Amino acid sequence: MNKNKSQEDYYVGGRNMSAGHIGLSVVATDVGGGFSIGLGGLGFLMGLSGSWMLFTGLLGAWISAVFLIPKIYPIAKKHHFLTFPQSLAFHYNTKVALIAGIISLIGYIGFTSSQILAGAKLASATFPSISITDAVLIMGVIAVVYTVIGGIKAVIYTDTIQWIILMVGLIGIGIPIGYIEIGGWNAIKEVLPASFLSLSNISFITMFNWIITIVPIWFVGMTLYQRIYACKDEKTAKKAWTIAGLFEYPVMAFMGVALGLFSRVAYEQGMFSSIGYTPGSEMDAELGLPLLLRSILPVGLMGLMMSAYFSAIMSTADSCLMAASGNLTTDIFGYFKKTISIKNSQIITFLIGGLAIILATMMQNVLELMLYSYAFMVSGLLVPVLGTLFLKKPSSVAAFYAMISGGLTTLVLIVLEVKLPLGLDANFFGITLSALVFSIIQYAKK
Repeated sequence: MNKNKSQEDYYVGGRNMSAGHIGLSVVATDVGGGFSIGLGGLGFLMGLSGSWMLFTGLLGAWISAVFLIPKIYPIAKKHHFLTFPQSLAFHYNTKVALIAGIISLIGYIGFTSSQILAGAKLASATFPSISITDAVLIMGVIAVVYTVIGGIKAVIYTDTIQWIILMVGLIGIGIPIGYIEIGGWNAIKEVLPASFLSLSNISFITMFNWIITIVPIWFVGMTLYQRIYACKDEKTAKKAWTIAGLFEYPVMAFMGVALGLFSRVAYEQGMFSSIGYTPGSEMDAELGLPLLLRSILPVGLMGLMMSAYFSAIMSTADSCLMAASGNLTTDIFGYFKKTISIKNSQIITFLIGGLAIILATMMQNVLELMLYSYAFMVSGLLVPVLGTLFLKKPSSVAAFYAMISGGLTTLVLIVLEVKLPLGLDANFFGITLSALVFSIIQYAKK
């Protein structure tokens, strides 16, 4: 808090952060609680093939390091950008940036909520005396308070520590004890079908949906742009993205699904029967991991393991909160020529955090809420970003209507729960329509 003298300090850390801090912050933010709990759910449902979800994170990180960072970093440094939509204002106009800011704000409020909900589900399932609502308030208030006070530096430095805590918890406690308690390799092979130990237990459509939802977020994610801007130079940003990609896959991908797989073995062995989940009974897959930890860990180790997961959850929630705050203060209020002080930025961050906490109390599925937020942002923002990367003079009108048509299409399909052909996600149709609208208007302008 004492080191923040300007908006540039509060939102991009004075543009002098190192590759190590940025890289660990990126992976902590991207994987965080949603994917930690979500990966456990995928491991419970499909085994090792669930790891492919984070392979898309590796792809996204490395592709954006090659195409996005060299294009955006020099411009951002020269013009002192604080947010992602400001880069769209540079290539298009302020109206396009305003719409991008609104889409990003809505998406990141939802994403912040998903992380707080992830922590609440984990806490509630592990400690029965804590209700999900109480857990949401505890997790939410802590993450919101230190983010409001310290800005992006508080977020990045705590992310680094939180990621280290998560790694120590998984490698030193969760995985080895889980493996021993369920009976080791023989028990895994005996209890689970062979498909759970295969990397091909996944349909093409599922993999395709993950790719079109997660890879593009590396090109439109406000949390990622803030970290590109916070790096001291372009080389540092590329190095940070390389580090982040490798930590996502294979490191976190296989550790996350392995614990989910262990929880499925424990469930089938009847380890959760005393908690009310006998083999064959209906159970939320995302509860498997916390129930496993609750069943196998003694009190002291349980506390350490929970701190590891809570660290992961807060490392994403704080980053998403900073992103939403930056969108509102810089892109939306900035459009109307309103100058925001650091104190007012802190107030806005606090209010957005409060809204995210309220939303978290109203939702149920972590991975679903997270992927919906991703889908809405990607379908609205991806095509205009690609226009800035590959076209010499992309049309502002084309970008404006592409964003509105893409974002609204995905939102309507999700809200109305429209059953889509071939099992495709809503954002596939949002991106397709956005690209079509952009191409028609861009071509008509010529």
